[in-house]
Order: sequence, then structure tokens, then C-alpha cells
Amino acid sequence: MHPPNLRIGHGYDLHRLEPLPPLGKGRPMVIGGVRFDSPFGPVGHSDADALAHAITDALLGSIGEPDIGQLFPDDDPRHESQDSADFLTEAIWRIRQAGYELANLDATVVLEAPRLKDRKPEIITRLADILGVDTDRINIKGKSHEGGDAVGRREAIEAHAVVLIARTNT
Repeated sequence: MHPPNLRIGHGYDLHRLEPLPPLGKGRPMVIGGVRFDSPFGPVGHSDADALAHAITDALLGSIGEPDIGQLFPDDDPRHESQDSADFLTEAIWRIRQAGYELANLDATVVLEAPRLKDRKPEIITRLADILGVDTDRINIKGKSHEGGDAVGRREAIEAHAVVLIARTNT
């Protein structure tokens, strides 16, 4: 039986937010490979880019590969402060090695501040560059929780991603 021509992958990530050093353990706020000015940032082993992590897991999941935590464990010192673009690059390489190409990516970032609306084109362009696709294959949405939970209280950032991949050698 031949592998399917289309496959879907879903990814999710959440990082706690804290003030930047010396007041806390927050890293500079990076979303989809784009740095934002913010007095607080995500706590994590790598650069803690929640959007890039969710997309990486969606890509890996679409071909049944191990998740980001298995490939890039947070207890491995080699990944300390690592640029999450490296994780995306590895994931898209694995997609292509499996005979697929990214058809489209749809992602949502849930965060009270900073707002994404004015920077979405920049995030889309950065992700398209990393993934080697045209910008029209990527959609990013920003949402808030309006004070309703940890995200709404500005204590966390959350990201969801769905990818559709298509077989290149049918």
C-alpha cells in the first residue's frame, strides 16, 4: 500500500513568562523567529520560541517522527539557548526526506502582550525563509485570553499549529 498523498500534523506549546534577568528567568521574547521588545519573556532551555516549537511538533507529527522533546531534549546542554530555527530546519528536512513538502501552515499564538498584529508579516516572512516555502503557505493568528487564565494574566504564552503536507513523488 502506498503512503497517503496528504498528511496533517498538529503541534502545541506553552511557556511560562517571567521578567527578564535580573528580576526573573525570562528569555528575550522570540515568536516565530522574530524578537519582540518586552519586559518579560518565556522560560525555557532553548530560546523558548513557543510558535517555532509548536510548528516543529506539527511537522514532525505529520510524518510520525519523534516530538521536539525527544529530538532536542531540554536536559541536553547542547540545546541551551539554541535558536529554534534549528529545530524547524531539522523538521522540514525530515519532511522532505520522507518525500513530502509543506502545503500550508496555520498557527495561532495566544498571548496578552505584546500584540502580534503589526508584526505578523515579519513573522510569516521569517518562517517562510526558514521552511523554504512561499509566504502564501503560512497563516499566523494572534489571540488573547482576556484575563481568563495564566495566559490572560500574562503568565504564559501558548501556540497551536496545524500543517498539511503533500507527497512530492506520487
